[in-house]
Amino acid sequence: MDRRFLLAIILMIVIAVAPSIVFKQTRRPPPPATTAPPEQPAPPAQAPLPTLGPTEHPVASAPAETVLVTSDLFTYGFSTLGAELVQATATRYRSMAPADRGQPVQLVTEDGGWLGLTLVVGSDTLRLDDWTFTSSTPRLSVSGPSELRLTARRGSVDVNLLYRFRPDDYRIDVAGTVSGIGPNGGLLLVGLGSGLRQTEADSVGNHNEYGLVTKQSKSDLTRFSRLQPGLLTTFSGPFEWVAVKSKYFVTGLLAVDTAGARISGLTARAHPNPAGKPLAADIVVSLPLNSTGAFSYTFYAGPMEQPRLARLGHDFDDVNPYGWPGFRTIIRPVAVGVRWLLVWMHERLSLAYGVVLIFFGLLIRIILWPLNQRGMRAGLKMQALQPEMQEVQQKYKNDPQRLQQEVMNLYKKHGANPFSGCWPMLLPWPVLLALFFVFQNTIELRGQSFLWLPDLSLRDPLYILPVLMGISLFAVSKVGQMGMEPNPQMKMMLYLMPGMMTVLFLNFASGLNLYYFIQNVVSIPQQWMLAKERIRLRPPPAPKVDPPSRSTKKPSK
Repeated sequence: MDRRFLLAIILMIVIAVAPSIVFKQTRRPPPPATTAPPEQPAPPAQAPLPTLGPTEHPVASAPAETVLVTSDLFTYGFSTLGAELVQATATRYRSMAPADRGQPVQLVTEDGGWLGLTLVVGSDTLRLDDWTFTSSTPRLSVSGPSELRLTARRGSVDVNLLYRFRPDDYRIDVAGTVSGIGPNGGLLLVGLGSGLRQTEADSVGNHNEYGLVTKQSKSDLTRFSRLQPGLLTTFSGPFEWVAVKSKYFVTGLLAVDTAGARISGLTARAHPNPAGKPLAADIVVSLPLNSTGAFSYTFYAGPMEQPRLARLGHDFDDVNPYGWPGFRTIIRPVAVGVRWLLVWMHERLSLAYGVVLIFFGLLIRIILWPLNQRGMRAGLKMQALQPEMQEVQQKYKNDPQRLQQEVMNLYKKHGANPFSGCWPMLLPWPVLLALFFVFQNTIELRGQSFLWLPDLSLRDPLYILPVLMGISLFAVSKVGQMGMEPNPQMKMMLYLMPGMMTVLFLNFASGLNLYYFIQNVVSIPQQWMLAKERIRLRPPPAPKVDPPSRSTKKPSK
């Protein structure tokens, strides 16, 4: 382990840590916010359109009933008052929040508003949240493709909603018509609620992941904490889909046809929060209506299971952000591949995820063993050139151009490459960074325990693994310095690096610490073998020559 490698490691740490600090401060702000009117905000004004029929007389609403739609995966509840989705339960997942720990995950917040409808025609705005809908069935059990129909009428306006369900998917295909809106059409505003219910033991980490994701040519994430509390923020489309996410769960509305994206825009109003950062925001999506009043979209409410999201198409799986902006292009493919392999080993080999991480660490080290061996031997070659390098540097220290030329000649003569010793050792770092995001956003690892660790996706509550990781890193560095000339800088880094990494990893996912610990332990034999080779190839010390003794015999006269 030479100085170049240590400098490269420090650079990688800076790359790993700096974006999480810098991008939080310099993230692209959302579009300018405008003060919202008291009533439901409407999208930008369009050409004058016919008004709705006479509805000035209040209509008494019947008591609300909830139509339950159930399958092995979910339980959805639709209210007959406003046709809102008032319940969305992912029955195969358990809540870890203290308030309802152990209960099936419920995603709808107390504020509700999911799939609530508002009709905008010309200067008229007609809310449907107090309309009474008639259901085609009081309860629906989904064992195959199934449908639910909700209808309502007031004055000259008829609203017909058709929901289609599949037993093995969280997707809901929605189609509907609004009659009586005139030849110029209008806008249908669909509510996505104010966020997702708190479901995690680490509420702070979950709240930090709350955000709004939109897709035009590429996905764009706006965290709720970046919105201005109490103000209305408008996002201009068209969008293929709009989603609201937490750490592990997501709701999304997708509206795409052969003509392109059909979401014309959306609005977000963040809720004020005593801590200063909003944790909820009312999201309303705009869908244009033509003269027929027909509309359709797909709604998803469930876990962020990457294969399931990918099957929805239109890059909806990108709602799960692997990597920081600027690094996502590099990190995301690695993270997706790592996630797939971990899940495959768990499901196909029936191994606990802790054991999977141990085998994964061994596998990565075995795959990279030849490259690391080559890199380390290149480092040995560079070390053997140091005496000649020092002579060249001393000889041409006043002629930089000649010095550079002679150094390159020296490399060429001995077939050495100053960079070949570093890049093989940096190859594990993309995997390590990818694992950081895999543990941060992969729902399959949520709540997976191992030994004393209650959750591999959360930090070690006893801090045992970060300490073991630091000790193992010290051992790797210590063995790697065997046979090297004493160097004060190397000695300092021997103690500084393990300490820095231990502090850095204290609050990282325990699974990430486990992987890095295994990597370090497995690399010790390779470091020891190369250290022995370094000692064997080291030239013997020059023989010690005693200085000539001074004669004490006096010269003869």
